[in-house]
Amino acid sequence: MRNLVAHKLRLALTAFAVVLGVAFVAGTLVFTDTMSRQFDQLFSKTGKGVAVQVRPKKVVDGGDGQNGAEAPTLPASLAATVAKVPGVGRVHGSVNGFAAVVGKNGKVVGGSGAPQLGTDWDPDNRDFPMKAGRGPTGPGEVAIDAKAAAKAGLKVGDQTRVIIQGPPQTVTVVGIVDSGNLMGATVTAFDQRTAQRLLLKPGRFSDITVTAQGGVSETALRDRIQRVLPSPDYEAITGTKMRDENKSEVGRILSFIRTFLLVFAVISIFVGAFIIFNTFSMLVAQRSRELALLRAVGASRRQVTRAVLGEAIGVGFVGSTIGLAAGVGLALLLRQLFNAIGAEFGGGLTFTYKPVLWSYAVGMVVTVVAAYFPARRAAKIPPVAAMRDDVAMPQRSLRIRVLVGSLVTVAGAVLAGLGLGGSGLALLGVGLGLVFLGVAMLAPVIARPVVKVIGSVYPRVFRTPGRLARQNALRNPRRTAATASALMIGLALVSGINVMSASAKASISRQVDKSFAADYFVSATARAFSPAEPAQAVRSVPGVELVTALYAGRFAAGKKAESFLATDRPEDLKRAARLSLVSGSAELGDDGLLVDEPTATSDHLQVGSTIPARFPDGKTASVRVAGVYAKNPLLGSRVLALPAYLAHTDRPTGNGLMIKTAKADAATKKGIERALSAFPDLQVQDQSDVKKSVQKSVDQFVTLLTVLLALSIIIAGLGIINTLALSVIERTREIGLLRAIGTSRRQTRRMIRLESVLIALFGAVLGIGIGVVFGVGVQRAVSDQGVNVLSVPVSTLVGYVVLAAVIGVLAALWPAWRASRMDVLRAIAFE
Repeated sequence: MRNLVAHKLRLALTAFAVVLGVAFVAGTLVFTDTMSRQFDQLFSKTGKGVAVQVRPKKVVDGGDGQNGAEAPTLPASLAATVAKVPGVGRVHGSVNGFAAVVGKNGKVVGGSGAPQLGTDWDPDNRDFPMKAGRGPTGPGEVAIDAKAAAKAGLKVGDQTRVIIQGPPQTVTVVGIVDSGNLMGATVTAFDQRTAQRLLLKPGRFSDITVTAQGGVSETALRDRIQRVLPSPDYEAITGTKMRDENKSEVGRILSFIRTFLLVFAVISIFVGAFIIFNTFSMLVAQRSRELALLRAVGASRRQVTRAVLGEAIGVGFVGSTIGLAAGVGLALLLRQLFNAIGAEFGGGLTFTYKPVLWSYAVGMVVTVVAAYFPARRAAKIPPVAAMRDDVAMPQRSLRIRVLVGSLVTVAGAVLAGLGLGGSGLALLGVGLGLVFLGVAMLAPVIARPVVKVIGSVYPRVFRTPGRLARQNALRNPRRTAATASALMIGLALVSGINVMSASAKASISRQVDKSFAADYFVSATARAFSPAEPAQAVRSVPGVELVTALYAGRFAAGKKAESFLATDRPEDLKRAARLSLVSGSAELGDDGLLVDEPTATSDHLQVGSTIPARFPDGKTASVRVAGVYAKNPLLGSRVLALPAYLAHTDRPTGNGLMIKTAKADAATKKGIERALSAFPDLQVQDQSDVKKSVQKSVDQFVTLLTVLLALSIIIAGLGIINTLALSVIERTREIGLLRAIGTSRRQTRRMIRLESVLIALFGAVLGIGIGVVFGVGVQRAVSDQGVNVLSVPVSTLVGYVVLAAVIGVLAALWPAWRASRMDVLRAIAFE
């Protein structure tokens, strides 16, 4: 307690390394608990009163994606059958699909963010109470949720358009409903007949919900209804199971978000552990005479160890407490971020015991573990050392360190390789952690030659301050290595991610050049569209020579669900997508299928082979392999005849339009855009736009990862500040003597800054080197999945070296100022 109180600044700097990691843990748990609570409230509200749900069984995984048209449906006549079952109360056939409102500015509300839900208006449904107007009663009328209306600038009586999976519909807003907190989703309700016609098919329902009469249990009613269902492809489930499944699906999403964010929290804590270890190592070394005196007057080894660990507990407690408070602020920031991208959260944060428990557990355990080995070394100081003027801390031989570090590094590399080979991300994470730990153990051996090379220009450029700075960094390679290792981890991960992103973008560019022969590609910003009408509109544009409509679907072949494209003009793919047939023909007829070479090899297919394909509507049809083509990233692994696809879907889903023109210029592009003006969710892109669009997504993801990893780099900067501050205290007498023989304050500050920059550059060189190796390894491991071009962003990596130097300069500002302001006489007399 005395040491903690006597060195408040040291306590604050060390605790701050704990604060950031703990804040990430606490913020993630608070945020995901908040999301979970709000989804629970949403599902308990929307499913309230439902005793049984009748639904079609899922046939193809992924076939019931965002729009209900791809999912199997129920005949409307089934509702009457269910209504006759004893114990049934109210029966309602639901219609669900895709519908997006166009605002007064001509833009689709919601874009590619939260779901855009189309449904039927149920006057008896209390989930969406009417706020203004009335419910829709006929074609051309809709009710929309209040938040969508506000974003679109619409009110009751306004006319607008609604985008569906088909031609856009001109409608009148007749009602505004209160949808509650749907996390940014939009709701557009039609009368039931119109909803069936536009979203599914006349006479079809997505599902049927049933309430129970008094005294009838959910399970009893479910069993009665199941017995009257006319097809084994239909099933009845209890309302409780329906709500649990909804929660479970959301739970998987929340689990991914939680794991994703906690990974970065672990990285920050891992980096913080290096800072804590280094700080306590220096503190113990500086107090070695004091500790020896304690041993001389009777303190046992255990008592000395406990005293040092007690300081660590104090640091951990302070850091965990502040980190917990900062985590609440981080949760608020995350909520604002999700609100900005359309996933709106209302209400306050949910605060449970879990963030508190984990914050203190993580913060205090990591701090104590990191301080344990310095505490053990402190206990080994012999009592007789108190009689000496200088006390040297016991140091282990670097030979043992090299041997253990080499073994740990090799083991980590093997585990990381297995993880990259498909054995799991957890194995990859453990492998990376061991590699970083192993390299950190080897760093003191690497430090001497690397620091000598990096600092070789110091004496010539900076004269005496440069020479002293290099000698200070070389004086204690263990300390230099431990300080640089924290920065190494952050920069290694950032560099590896940048190598992967540069390789991905280069691969995308090559794939577009190789397989995209069309001049323009038309796609939807919303989640579903029917390409038939847009294709017809574009074909009338002067200068357009070829328009190929692409559809997307899935079927089950055996136990696997497979994705495919379908097209109305398969022969045109040779010109539009550079389709290169290896065998067979592109004439698909009504049941033909093209497969690429890798698929033909893995599935043992050849021209003439037949495949029993089970479609989302529950029906099975045989498709014939008409041809085999060279691998084409744009087309994927399968191209199905359009008639075979249309026979099994009520509302086909568009993937895009590929357009060839006589002259690809601005006038032609404007002509295409004018032809598509009735479809506000469609965008026209040329080849460069397609590249930029995909590469922009990669850049956004890399930016997100870099921002999350920035915390570890900030912690590393704090570690350099801590090390330099303690180093200045340790060298007080030395600095006083330098000042006494004529070293100016400016030279003293420069010496400290140059030493800081040298440590930071060593960490950068080590980290970037490891990052490049990992990036290349990951690229090679996934080269068969499309990332087949290796690209090392040299300019970006050079920028990180410069950034490391800047971090070194900033980290040295306060320690350098403090060193230059020392009283010379007091410094000389310092012991």
